Amino acid sequence: MTGQRDRFLTMKQAGKPIVMLTCYDYPTAVLEDEAGIDVVLVGDSVGTNVLGYASETEVTMHDIVHHLKAVRRGIKRAYLLADLPYQSYETPEDALRNADVLLAAGADGVKLEGGRERIEVVRALVERGIDVCGHIGFTPQTLGSKGRVQGKSYDRAWQLVESAEALEAAGVMMLVLELVTEQVSKAITERLRVPTIGIGSGQYCDGQVLVVTDVLGLSPFTMKIAKRYAGWREAAEQAIRQYRDDVTDARFPTTANAFPVEAEALERLEASLAASR
Repeated sequence: MTGQRDRFLTMKQAGKPIVMLTCYDYPTAVLEDEAGIDVVLVGDSVGTNVLGYASETEVTMHDIVHHLKAVRRGIKRAYLLADLPYQSYETPEDALRNADVLLAAGADGVKLEGGRERIEVVRALVERGIDVCGHIGFTPQTLGSKGRVQGKSYDRAWQLVESAEALEAAGVMMLVLELVTEQVSKAITERLRVPTIGIGSGQYCDGQVLVVTDVLGLSPFTMKIAKRYAGWREAAEQAIRQYRDDVTDARFPTTANAFPVEAEALERLEASLAASR
């Protein structure tokens, strides 16, 4: 989607932050789209936040496609990005085949993790005309689910800068920086023409992304990198307990929740029931 890609470049140039948020289902997609989220991401974080997996490495193409199709049905205006899951892009051929599957399921572009080691894969996708979002810093598919800040040492900081520039040269449309030190993410953002999207990487990126379950307060824990904007977990637990109590104490359902039969039909039915005894 060249128009969208150009829009994000224009937003960076104008200093207008890009808002990205993960999404895994239809009703949430509708809410995010109506709220004006710029980029909706069907991320491999679906594994640990929705599917109960121990890590993102358990997420399959089938998982991503299933949730992507649901999200696609709820999106009318936002750019829809989908993660290529673990080991689905080990070679350019693998990446092309699996990216085609995600595009066919409704994605506008794909995201993949890794730095300079992914250059050939990125080039192959871009040459096919596929929008690619890179992802460097902390990469859950290869570094595990427990986040570790990247870019504290000179060597790692410079490696991140080189990876960012190499990915831009290969053709990525934007770049996610996860758990990168604030000063390094600022340096990368200033050096790149394409937008950077931060998560736990400070205030100087061109945009931000968070996991929607963290934003809504559905996660059982809070993290420094996230901000809780609602308490859906507590509200949901209270509602479920109230439902349990209402059923247990015969307060639900009531006549107001039921549908009556027509009087004549009821009379005939009762007669038939009596005669059949």
